[in-house]
Amino acid sequence: MSTVLSEPGEAQRQLPYSVRFEWGLDGARAVVPGADLAVVVDVLSFTTCVSVAVDRGAQVFPYPIRDAGASEFAAHHGASLAGPRGSEGLSLSPRSLRAAHTLDRVVLPSPNGSTISRELAGSARKVVAVSLRNAAATADWVHSALPADAVIAVIAAGEAWRHGALRPALEDELGAGAFLAGLAAAGRHNFSPEAAAAGAAFDAAEPHLDAVLRGCSSGRELVDAGYAEDVAIAAELDASSVVAVLEGGCFRGIPWS
Repeated sequence: MSTVLSEPGEAQRQLPYSVRFEWGLDGARAVVPGADLAVVVDVLSFTTCVSVAVDRGAQVFPYPIRDAGASEFAAHHGASLAGPRGSEGLSLSPRSLRAAHTLDRVVLPSPNGSTISRELAGSARKVVAVSLRNAAATADWVHSALPADAVIAVIAAGEAWRHGALRPALEDELGAGAFLAGLAAAGRHNFSPEAAAAGAAFDAAEPHLDAVLRGCSSGRELVDAGYAEDVAIAAELDASSVVAVLEGGCFRGIPWS
């Protein structure tokens, strides 16, 4: 007989582990409360977009969906509103943010990483956006900035099936794993089995990372739709030394080396 849990217990919260890993918004709601740091990973493409933008000195405001409220939100913050991938101008495409003539303040809606970041902005003690581009720099920054017993909750955003259910996405597990492997290399301990497994997945994929990213479901979907450059940008492992920290409702870059 199965048991239906209405609220996560200690097991689902991954207590007493200090480095945790979960999926999606519900996973964030389970493992982030009480954590010192929440790490959001959405490699294709929200957190990669954030990394590209903060590399250029821009500020990125997360927002769940692009609707009339998003336009008002952008106007209130004096920011440009990004469109969906494929629209003209700024969009949920790393290429569009890299190619923009100027980039200052941008509202970047997305149903996964941006939605999670927006919710955590009001509840988590501190939030960072991690992609493959800035995983090592962020791990080093975290290890230097937080005490050895700090609780770190890593959230892979995943994708959504058409009926709305979460689809775990390999690229997000690898992005999270790259960060977690960096923490382990720095000497952090007390990883949950879920966190340790994500780190191991990255270690296994790293020698062929470009091919794995192009060949996974999300990568193939983008390549087939004509967005191969977005996948290539997402695969720029450790190309950035800028940490993306959520402060005052927007992600800002902290240079780190």
